[in-house]
Amino acid sequence: MGATERREVISRLAVLVMHLLKWQVQPERRGNSWRLTIEIQRGEVEDVLKQTPSLRHRLPEFFGDIYPRAVLKAAKETGIDRRQFPVDPPFSVEQAMSAEFWPE
Repeated sequence: MGATERREVISRLAVLVMHLLKWQVQPERRGNSWRLTIEIQRGEVEDVLKQTPSLRHRLPEFFGDIYPRAVLKAAKETGIDRRQFPVDPPFSVEQAMSAEFWPE
């Protein structure tokens, strides 16, 4: 069962990071749909972590692993060259998971 939750956290975190990147690089396209996706993904990650608390300490590891894929997906969805995205994450996993954090 732990592997299923691990995959779920990684998948949800990747979608969250991708949308936060899109939010950051395309401020003119920010809307309720992106906001809702970000809020839902944060909640879904938290829900899985409540079921499997041992995964919480692995969030930084997962974040580092998914960041390049999130950049690739964000680049494809926005049409922006992926080299225009930061090589290193412009925000931390703690910021990504915070309801108050909205990258500018």
